[in-house]
Amino acid sequence: MKKVVEDQQTHPLFRQVYEFITNRIERGEWSANDKLPSIRMLAEEVQVHRLTVFKAYRQLKEDGKVYVKDKSGYYVSPGNQLSANEEENAVVSSYQLTNPLWDIQRLPAKYQFSQALIDPNLLPNLYLSDYVKKVFDLYPKVMGTYSSVQGDEELRETLSRHFREHHRLQLSPEELLITSGAQQAINLIAKIVLGPMDTVLVERPTYSVALDIFRREGARVVPVNIHPEGYDLEEIEAMMAKHKPRMFYMNPTHHNPTGYTVPVRQRKLLVELAERYRCLLVEDDPFRDMYFNEEPPPPFFAYDTEGWVIYISSFSKYVAPGLRICAVACRFPFMERLITAKSLADNGTPLLNQKIFLHYYTSPRLQQHLGKLRIALQVHKEIMEEELTVAGWEWTAPQGGLNLWVKLPENISVKALLQLGSEQSIAFVPGEILDPLGEMKSWIRLSYSFANEGQLREGMQLLRAAAESLQI
Repeated sequence: MKKVVEDQQTHPLFRQVYEFITNRIERGEWSANDKLPSIRMLAEEVQVHRLTVFKAYRQLKEDGKVYVKDKSGYYVSPGNQLSANEEENAVVSSYQLTNPLWDIQRLPAKYQFSQALIDPNLLPNLYLSDYVKKVFDLYPKVMGTYSSVQGDEELRETLSRHFREHHRLQLSPEELLITSGAQQAINLIAKIVLGPMDTVLVERPTYSVALDIFRREGARVVPVNIHPEGYDLEEIEAMMAKHKPRMFYMNPTHHNPTGYTVPVRQRKLLVELAERYRCLLVEDDPFRDMYFNEEPPPPFFAYDTEGWVIYISSFSKYVAPGLRICAVACRFPFMERLITAKSLADNGTPLLNQKIFLHYYTSPRLQQHLGKLRIALQVHKEIMEEELTVAGWEWTAPQGGLNLWVKLPENISVKALLQLGSEQSIAFVPGEILDPLGEMKSWIRLSYSFANEGQLREGMQLLRAAAESLQI
């Protein structure tokens, strides 16, 4: 894997300013023939050198997006107005959102290797139905009331005790917030922390939806390579010193998509770096309980004493995806801001979902089932790896999680394979959408958790055959 210290070579700073200006024009903040801010004013607003803004304006002029009036400044070109069709739906056209991962996952597929979810047949669905009935007996008025914005107090007390006993996290129920899935948690944190041109560090590769969320806030994304041995801490310290990032979004345990796990020593040292450079660590941890041999190291949050780590613990992957329960742990005063953001988003996660999850998750039945689930997932992984071995493709076997990060031979086009695979009802995730630089064009993410054993073997054989037909 090529080592990349920052994204300046392929995505220079002036290009990010260029996109920032273009985005505001497309949103309708500046209309045709409107005068744009002076170079000095815009440089102060986005906190970059004036020469950087000058380069962005010069490129915009070359591309016909702006024009210059002598001794007056830069103006928006009329050619950027909405088309007649777009004018009819101007509100939608002015706010274009992207989610390439969802575009792939929404397509129906018999051989579903793009979904990092567990096969519903592997979940104890009959047990869950029993607890649904139990909840209505215990809380007959549960459908007639809201949860508190921060989350059900009984659930937060139970989870804080669970985190203390199992993950060495010293926190109180008041330091937990319940959200509707990890994605909502990432979204809320980004809205609080990030502003236009703020820097956020992300792993390379990473969860593509997080990239879309950060870019929507106007943030600059700077990639940090993750390896089977973890991070290069000297590289990270250099980035923190140079870029002064507001936050570092990470998934250090059974990482999505690589499956790598960052070792204990690096976790302690990185928390120290976060304190020194005042960079918030946002630890996304959805796969912790899905390990095969040894339990993973404690979360970064266990080593944080100064409040520089936010811990996102989602249970949607393997407990009950339909309930969408996630717990966010952080210290005050950040928790106050998070509660406010949650109140503006939905005024609280549904109480019924929280009560069902509470009694289901703490039941002996589910805790026993988790051991069986780990065995089943390891079998799924080994089936996929057997087929990859026959194909001669490259990957690093993970010690947990739901995905394999696979490198194809250079003479196979991932784009062509994705198209050919979709024609045979095979879905997977191309690596370039998980790469902040968009360069990992020979990599793919294959999730082994959603398809059953028969579909895994049959679908992988079809995928291999499709790849062979594309080889030059």
